[in-house]
Amino acid sequence: MKNSTNFPRKPAGAGWRGIAIVAFLLLFPINELLAGVLVAPTVVFLSDKNRTGRMIVRNPGNDPKEVEIRMGFGLPMSDSLGNVRVNLQDSAVTDPHSAMEWIKPFPRKLVLSPGSSQTVRFVANPPKNLPDGEYWARIVVKSQESQVEVPPAEGEEGISTNLNMIMQTAISLKYRKGNLFSKLELTEAKASLEEARVNVLVDLINRGNVSYIGVLNCRLTDADNNELSSQRIDLAVYYDLKRNVVLPISGLRPKPPYNVEIFITNDGRTDIEPKDRIRGNEIKYSLVVK
Repeated sequence: MKNSTNFPRKPAGAGWRGIAIVAFLLLFPINELLAGVLVAPTVVFLSDKNRTGRMIVRNPGNDPKEVEIRMGFGLPMSDSLGNVRVNLQDSAVTDPHSAMEWIKPFPRKLVLSPGSSQTVRFVANPPKNLPDGEYWARIVVKSQESQVEVPPAEGEEGISTNLNMIMQTAISLKYRKGNLFSKLELTEAKASLEEARVNVLVDLINRGNVSYIGVLNCRLTDADNNELSSQRIDLAVYYDLKRNVVLPISGLRPKPPYNVEIFITNDGRTDIEPKDRIRGNEIKYSLVVK
């Protein structure tokens, strides 16, 4: 295994009258609610120099939509296999970097007629003596379509059911204060051969005082340096994160041993404006597949 950069080593039932059948979909990150409401941008930024921000909510559909805005908290977290999930919280948040309690949306509820849009504003009232760094929250947008009454089933005379379809999404909000720096550390990387693919497991730790937003690139080559496959994954590292990358072995008669090249950079992200990016370090790393 060779390392081409220097970085520190690891430290109940339907049938009741008026019952509502509700469906929730929580997607991270995304700018479209399947119920027909669009939101932009995908990340809202506030700072000690500008404590207000805004988001546009639009209804492109043909029916009115009821929209509710609230603040939550949730960070990407990974399990031992490198699978990433976001657990959304709306109470009992103890993370010192949570901004959920001191960011307020205005308005919190609105009704959008077909084809209309409205601006939702966010105001930060941070606590005094807040240390320099980045603080996080989730903007939870819930969209509700008009209720539709379903006729009673045969044998259930006089009983009706209301279908109340609710869709939900959450986008990131970041509040920044003072001197900011972005630094990522790759503490460990493993690559294992499994049939016709290579599984790569990468351990990452955020050493900065802002989230590291970038791209993880993996490239698989054979002994003759022929590229067999490659993958590109968007990264958002807030504390520590483990990512799994699967690289298929393709090509004619690939010659082992295989090699994995890892390259992590802030470049390549199109979902965040350049003015909102905090550049951090790049990491290049390579290892032989065992």
